[in-house]
Amino acid sequence: MPLQATSGAASYDAFGGGVPVVPNYIEDVFSTYLYTGNETARTIVNGIDVSTKGGLVWCKSRNTVSTSWHNLFDTGRGNNQALYSNSTSASTDYGSGSWSPATTGFNLGDAISAPSLPNRIGDNYVSWTFRKQPKFFDVQTYTGNGTGKTVSHSLVSTPAFVIVKRTDSTGDWYVWNVPATGTINWGKLNSTAAFAADWYNYFDGIGPTTFTPLGSGPLNTNGATYVAYFFAHNAGGFGLTGTDNVISCGSMSVTAGGDATVTLGYEPQWVLTKRIDAAGGWGMFDNMRGWASTGTALLLANSSSAESNYGATPVGNPTATGFTVQNFTSTSGSTYIYIAIRRGPMKVPTDATKVFNTVLWTGNSTNNREITGVGFNPDFVEAGTRSSTVSAGFSRVVVDRLRGIDPYLETYRNYAESSGSDLVSFNNDGITVNYASSGALNNNTNIYGHFFRRAPSFFDEVCYTGTGANQTLPHNLGAVPELMITKNRSNSSNWRVYDAFNGPTKRGTLNADTAWDVQSTMWNDTAPTSTVFTVGTSNSASSQTYVIYLFATAAGVSKVFSYTGNGSSQTINCGFTGGARFVLIKRTDDVGDWYVWDSARGIVSGNDPHLSLNTTAAEVTTDDTIDTDSTGFVVNQVSATNVNVSSATYIGLAIA
Repeated sequence: MPLQATSGAASYDAFGGGVPVVPNYIEDVFSTYLYTGNETARTIVNGIDVSTKGGLVWCKSRNTVSTSWHNLFDTGRGNNQALYSNSTSASTDYGSGSWSPATTGFNLGDAISAPSLPNRIGDNYVSWTFRKQPKFFDVQTYTGNGTGKTVSHSLVSTPAFVIVKRTDSTGDWYVWNVPATGTINWGKLNSTAAFAADWYNYFDGIGPTTFTPLGSGPLNTNGATYVAYFFAHNAGGFGLTGTDNVISCGSMSVTAGGDATVTLGYEPQWVLTKRIDAAGGWGMFDNMRGWASTGTALLLANSSSAESNYGATPVGNPTATGFTVQNFTSTSGSTYIYIAIRRGPMKVPTDATKVFNTVLWTGNSTNNREITGVGFNPDFVEAGTRSSTVSAGFSRVVVDRLRGIDPYLETYRNYAESSGSDLVSFNNDGITVNYASSGALNNNTNIYGHFFRRAPSFFDEVCYTGTGANQTLPHNLGAVPELMITKNRSNSSNWRVYDAFNGPTKRGTLNADTAWDVQSTMWNDTAPTSTVFTVGTSNSASSQTYVIYLFATAAGVSKVFSYTGNGSSQTINCGFTGGARFVLIKRTDDVGDWYVWDSARGIVSGNDPHLSLNTTAAEVTTDDTIDTDSTGFVVNQVSATNVNVSSATYIGLAIA
């Protein structure tokens, strides 16, 4: 039944009438998008409708300092008008055609007529787009009257974070942190200064529909113009039921080592943070530029400085339920405030091409080479050479956004995580790689790459630290995992596999061709649920770090399957309509490789090239193990692979 719009939560039906509610998702209202300047008029397509809905676009050069100020554009002030979070300057008119909102993102002009415009050739930029949406974000403009002013907003909840800037003349960026309980504090976005508590000298009050600057204060000068940005806090309004939170504004107190753990109830993709009890910059983190314990890219909202990268001294990382900070300060009890925005997508995918793709390329000696054509911003890549001419140690590698761009794992052996992958960055449409003669991502051979995006009911990833005891840990798959693959990152230890068909008393090994065996301490004999998974003591060594990849069946998109061989040929019905583009099969009752096929290399009625994740062997092209079928695929018994031996048991993963 359709949902009905009311003033409350959109969580009941409209049986017999009413206005159906279209659920809201974070991917429709917020985007971090990376691009390279080209000094040409262009549209940055990030999927956010700023034109008809309104909002804020915040851009920053990542690699230059000269004139690379933060540029903030919003639909309240109109086209071509820029403000700078690191400056008190008035709003700057860049000239006709320099910036405007679009229904799919925003438009930029060339950088020649406006040298500060974020589109200079060769510069790497990040853009953060906030769309206006109740219970998330709003932007309003007003003109001061010098006596008393009430500014209406459409947040439909009491803002927890407010930023106000005078636009017709110079003026500081005034910021209010408005907690649900406790003292209201204010500071300046363009300053490192500590916050103060005398907020009553600047505004009279704030509520779910209005904001009231003080009648005679600096935010209500008669005739002056202002822009105000309003941020919600745990107000719900998102997801199928309309009750999911996507933005949180809070505070944290760090330990003597500068560490803290923040629990949000979701994994964030973007965080803005500031120390308020002493001087400190406005740190900006996001998972597109790099935010992991093995490397973090940091920008400061109050500074024009280029991006800083922290690897040897980590500054924190997102978790399945929040985020951690490290080495923020040596002063125990120091207080920081933050805005955190939930990671997307929140929607269950219906188009497999938006969450999985195979890309083939030929390696060369080019550094900073972009591998494109993926069709989405990937979170996980399994890639390697299709030949056997490269050092065995780099034949099959796994890189992923959550662990960071530098470390890699190898699927065919049990080695600990190593640093120094060829990966330079994850991009909106693929990855950037460097060259290494023995590397897996750009060596002088033919290379394949399987690209995955994390999405509900399809694929998720969790990093955790072992305790030496059984652990029950949260995940964000949004469905019961049917296939889980885990690896100890700290130590030489086999890749371990769980599947729903053999259950939590057994385990497989990704880096070997062996049959499943019984192991009660791997999963603690406990099956995962739609919100948590359990690891036993052999999968939770004290203080060692782990990664686990979780897969499920998403109707029409992916299928975690099992079957029993019949010795000849059979159709594996995955519920697809256009056949499988990716097939992974492993025999579980006896030896057998982890065979992989994909449509980019060929899934046809004749011979189909396959690779083995557990070996360094070159691609095999001389057998007809699988064939096409619109519902999934056909598996044939051939001696080269033995994936349909009579009475043998198999599990696998197929993607449409």
